[in-house]
Order: sequence, then C-alpha cells, then structure tokens
Amino acid sequence: MPFRPKSTLEQWRILQAVVDAGGYAQAAELLNKSQSSLNHAVAKLQSQLGVELLEVIGRKAQLTAAGEVMLRRSRILTQQIEDLELLADNLDKGWEPEIRIATELAYPKQFLYQALQAFYPLSRGSRVQIIDTVLTGTSEIITQKKADLVITGVVPKGYLSEPLYVTRFIPVVGSQHPLAAIESLDQNELSQQLQIVIRDTAIKPQEHMGWLKAEQRWTVDNFYEAVEILQLGLGFCWLPDFVAQPQLDTGQLCRLPLKQSTERLVPMSLLAPQEETLGPGSRQLRQLLLAAHQK
Repeated sequence: MPFRPKSTLEQWRILQAVVDAGGYAQAAELLNKSQSSLNHAVAKLQSQLGVELLEVIGRKAQLTAAGEVMLRRSRILTQQIEDLELLADNLDKGWEPEIRIATELAYPKQFLYQALQAFYPLSRGSRVQIIDTVLTGTSEIITQKKADLVITGVVPKGYLSEPLYVTRFIPVVGSQHPLAAIESLDQNELSQQLQIVIRDTAIKPQEHMGWLKAEQRWTVDNFYEAVEILQLGLGFCWLPDFVAQPQLDTGQLCRLPLKQSTERLVPMSLLAPQEETLGPGSRQLRQLLLAAHQK
C-alpha cells in the first residue's frame, strides 16, 4: 500500500513560524493569518502524529523535547522543497536574470574582473551584483544563501569549495610613524599601539577573528581607507600584500619588523551556497573565474 503522509508542508511551516516568532499571535501577524487558524493547524498536526510538539508556558509557546527533534527535521524538509521549487524556476527560465557574487575584501579582484570580462559576451543580459564582505559577514552570506557564488577565507562546515588564491597579510605603518624607525618589534609592544581594522560585515560580527590584540582600535570600511590613515602616520594595520605593495614600493608605508608571526596566510576559496540549484550563468562564471587563476 503506498505511503500517505499524515501531515502537510503548510502545517510544518506554521509550526516553524510559531516557534520562530515566539507565539501564535506574533506568527499570525507574520503570516497574515488568524490566530485561531494557526492554533487549529498545530493542534491537528499533533493529533495526526500522536506527538505533543508544543506546550504553552505563560504566553509563550515552547517546544517539547520531541518537538525540537521534529522541528529540526522539518526545517530540512521545507528547505529541500524551496530548493526544488527554485530549481524548477531556474529550469523554466533557463539563464538566470541576475547573478550575485560575494567576495572577501582580502581577495584581489583583478581575477574576478578578468573572469567578468570573458563572461560579458556570454552573459545574455544577466545583471551581476558584486557584494563586498568581511570575515563572519562572508560566512553569513553563505549560510543564509544570499549569493550564487562566494569567495571566502573561511569555508563553513558542510560546504565544498575550490581553492583560488592565498592572501598574505603583513603588518605595516606609515613612513612617518615612530615604529617605522624600529629594527625589531615584539607582539606585546605592538598591542600597545593604535590598530586600524576593517569592519566585519556580519549582522553579528565575531571579533575573535583576525589579529585584534591592540587595546585601541579604529574601524574603517575598507583597506583603502586604512591606507589613507596610515599615510598620516597614525596606527598600524595588517594589510593584504597586494594592497600594501604599491605604497611599500614608493616608501609611503613600511613593513613592521616583528620578531615572530611576521605574516598571516589566508587561503581564498570559491563555493556555491546552493550548488544543486546553481543556474547556467553562474556555472559559466565559476568556470571562468577558476580559469583566471590558472593563467
């Protein structure tokens, strides 16, 4: 006898909304449905399954132990359905109208621009959005699936990636800074200096990432703002080698002579957060980007 499901996707979506919103009233407003219809849907779901999923404590609906397990599995199921429908939409439309590519600021964009130059004649009018990201902001883009392609220095668990480039971070100061005249410097001494750091683009940044031991820090949006401040003789910064090198060559910046940990290496990788639904344009651009690094 063929299997007939007792529950529906709509019931699971309602349960997820009630939990995420913190109650039936909040979920009803979010879903633009009546509170009684949500109560009925969840009660029917529990009755059909023979398992208590929610219990109301005070005014807040909370998951039971069984509910936590079932909800977690239901999220996987609804995400798979969304992915399936997105895939169908891509297949129906063929070439995607827009491609979003997120890239760490610490990645040298000339490789991306080479790939885009080769992609333009093939693009069929697709719009391209380039999103600059930093540190945990890049990880958020991946886990929240907000881009088709992502160039990242940290690959979250469960994702496959292709290696692209290794960025070398070096500590530098402006030529007018007192540290520029020092022959040897300890990390403890460096921690007493003003550090220029790049703003993490995450909604909830994690400040444990990167070298952030200085007590005093100024935060800017990108490396080029940091360079302008450094050139005034203020602070030090860990800069990607490709950003610092032109100013090092002209003598506007000086590399700090640290006794240990003189550089940090960050491997940059390319991944697709939703590989199974990646459109043909994004696949084409990915191949061109990989090829740009093989020249």
